[in-house]
Amino acid sequence: MAENKLSFQALQLANQQRSAYGLRYNDFTRYRKHCANRTHRLRSSLKMTHGKGRDFKKLPPFTAEMIKDGHLQLLLFEAERAWAYSQDLVAQSLLPANELQSATLRHSATGRFRRAVNWSTQLLSHCQSLYASGRLPPSSLLQATVYTLVLNGRFLRYRDDFEDALIQLSVARSLLDELAERAGTSRDQALATLFADEIGPEIRYCAHELGREKAYDVDAIVKELAGKHRGEMVEGCERLIKAFREESVGGGKGEGKKKLGALMWEGQPVPVRNPELVDVLLKVQEAEAKIGVPRDAGDGGVADDKGKKQGKPEKGLGSKKGVAAYDAVLLALSDAEDVARKLVEAQQSTSSTSTSAAGTRDIQFVHAYIIYQLLSRRIQRDLLLVTTLLSSHPPHAGGSSKAKKEQVDSRLYPAVVKLLETVVQSLTQMRNLSIVDESPDLASAVEARLTFTKARRCSYLAQCYVSVKKYAEALALIQHATLHLRETRSVLSTLTDVPTPADTSYPLPAPSLDALDATISEASLTTKNEWFASNGGTLDGDAKSYKKPLFFDIALNYVQLDMDRLLERAGKAPPAREKQGEREREAPVVQPAKSRLEEVVRPETPEPQVQATGGLSGLLGGWWGRK
Repeated sequence: MAENKLSFQALQLANQQRSAYGLRYNDFTRYRKHCANRTHRLRSSLKMTHGKGRDFKKLPPFTAEMIKDGHLQLLLFEAERAWAYSQDLVAQSLLPANELQSATLRHSATGRFRRAVNWSTQLLSHCQSLYASGRLPPSSLLQATVYTLVLNGRFLRYRDDFEDALIQLSVARSLLDELAERAGTSRDQALATLFADEIGPEIRYCAHELGREKAYDVDAIVKELAGKHRGEMVEGCERLIKAFREESVGGGKGEGKKKLGALMWEGQPVPVRNPELVDVLLKVQEAEAKIGVPRDAGDGGVADDKGKKQGKPEKGLGSKKGVAAYDAVLLALSDAEDVARKLVEAQQSTSSTSTSAAGTRDIQFVHAYIIYQLLSRRIQRDLLLVTTLLSSHPPHAGGSSKAKKEQVDSRLYPAVVKLLETVVQSLTQMRNLSIVDESPDLASAVEARLTFTKARRCSYLAQCYVSVKKYAEALALIQHATLHLRETRSVLSTLTDVPTPADTSYPLPAPSLDALDATISEASLTTKNEWFASNGGTLDGDAKSYKKPLFFDIALNYVQLDMDRLLERAGKAPPAREKQGEREREAPVVQPAKSRLEEVVRPETPEPQVQATGGLSGLLGGWWGRK
């Protein structure tokens, strides 16, 4: 009998097909066509067609022995097809263009909805017979029962039979809570939670229509009604639940890898209510296990600015292995962010509010949380690369001997500056996240790490200018680094003792600040000494190597320069200015030297003498000219 055992999961199959073929964006027409194509393929593969041509061949009745997994899928897709068609007709009846045909469309929608309930009832009947014969596990029967109850409850709500609809949906919600509590994998738990969130607003609406005082308290309504009517709505409900609990206890030994670890944010759990999101987060969990540190704990060791490690990573993580491990985590987190972003876009495009309970965190919060984790891991990877680069070279300001400085590769500091620039970019994006902005302590912690990273970047960028003998720019950058470090200390002084996620993802202990401060001070003194030794501290470089442009040699031949005024503006005027002024007043007036253009006197061109001649040539001479 074990060979013929089936593993039909009604809720899982329905969720997969709905998410993949249009219902994520409420496209019922596309989903209905997909279900129609799927039923045709299943009938052909199961040889359940009615023959070709005009001859109609009646199908043989189902028996428990001949039923396969495809037969149950066929019944499910028939129910989904009829239900999607009814929802499509309801949507068409609400259009202004179909106002005259709205009653007909709603009547057709009711017929299709009733047909969907009929197909789901057949599915449940076959599942019960298979469970009685031992071919179907209790979890599969529970999912088929929940599917039928939800579909029937929605049909009753559509018919405005709110009391019976409330009972059906409440019983279905209690079974979904049981499935979520005893789920063997995190994906099954998220699946049950997803369906429970979908019918929660419908329960609240039915309770409101019935005039209940606490219609908003869905859990209390479910507890009250499910306890009374669960036994009569579900045949052998208590025995079925007991068998399901025994199945979950016995079959949970090899499911450790499929269990998602608890995601925490500021002491509160992060809910994952979508099976697709669980799948990608499981990959993230597997990738993070290779790093050797738990989530939000450390960055593989942060190096100070003298190349020393603070909090070294585990021995199994070298530079190449560590970067490869972080790359795998970033790839998995990118996939998770893509899935979460699509879920947020689907929620916004359908203009629907969050279906989760009031006070809980929705999919937008989960999306922001995943982005924070992605940026945090990216920062840790970049810091690991900075640590690796600095540990392979001597410190940049540790001595003044030329032989020691020549050992540093000229490409080191630009590479470090580039990595720190990406860290600054990641921290800026992290600071703009909603979950960071909502927490004042976390926002201040991220701001402190942002200014600290800017101080490090300015420090290393100053060394790039020192290597090309631009000492003024280097000292300006060192002053900027000092200001950033001072701002970091000011922000850290305002933080409380409550730990934040930034403290574990990007540790910033006090010795790191002191080490950077000492490094900046030492670099400032060394740069000033080198500048003075190079050209005496002048901004224009070496005066001996300065060559006057050719322009001045040419211009002085034509322009008389006021040398006294130029000396006065240059600060090199003679000390006795007053006596010199008196001597100039007593001296006779001397005409200023004339330029070469004024000295050259050209003679005037003599006017030609006009001879008075008569005749036609004299009259036309003004026109034709004279020789």
